[in-house]
Amino acid sequence: MNTPASSDENDLRCAEYVLGVLGDDERREIERAMQHDAGTAESLARWQTRLMPLIDDLADVMPPSHVWNRVQVQLGWTQAARPPGLWNSLSFWRWMGLMSVVAACALAIVLTRTVSLENAAVPTAGTQYLVATLQRQGAGAGWTATVDAQHAQIVVVPPRDIAIAANQSTEMWMIPPGAKPISLGVIDTQRPTILHVAEAQLQILGPQTTLAVSLEPHGGSPTGQPTGPVLAAGHAEKI
Repeated sequence: MNTPASSDENDLRCAEYVLGVLGDDERREIERAMQHDAGTAESLARWQTRLMPLIDDLADVMPPSHVWNRVQVQLGWTQAARPPGLWNSLSFWRWMGLMSVVAACALAIVLTRTVSLENAAVPTAGTQYLVATLQRQGAGAGWTATVDAQHAQIVVVPPRDIAIAANQSTEMWMIPPGAKPISLGVIDTQRPTILHVAEAQLQILGPQTTLAVSLEPHGGSPTGQPTGPVLAAGHAEKI
């Protein structure tokens, strides 16, 4: 989907990616950029936390008959002539896409403020979307981890000022209450990392779970448990 120019075109494309309105080539372009551009990954994570929970509140809507007729024409199932007018205006649909992003953001902000004002109950384990800000001792916020249970993955964004030796690695751990740490994998210090999480791990990953990053030998802990100092830690919270 194309949109009018904005002050931050890449941020808008990230919103379109989360909304699922980009073509295959554009989606792959964004996914490649996320692997080496921290700004793109941060933008994706921010839009995901704002917009993805709204899917759960959407009800099924029966499209008008002219929508189905148009789909048939585009697929070559019928030779019916394309009706003229606003429906076929490319500019109209570009603006509609932009306005849908703005409307979704506004609704997300309203819902977030409403939940805060109503003092919502503490979320339970198994929440579909969680986010954790891992705090470093004396150094403020460190890593940011966004848990997408629907796709069984965690997007981990490193801080901009982290530096480690070439013979060391950083590794992320999940620590359930009263249990031993569980390795989620080695993470990059220079760019975002996507960690794929097993179903069994998702079942125990909840708001009381601690996510932590430790400093390990190159390639990760050789013992299956943290061997180096903990660089940052934080609790996963419901979005």
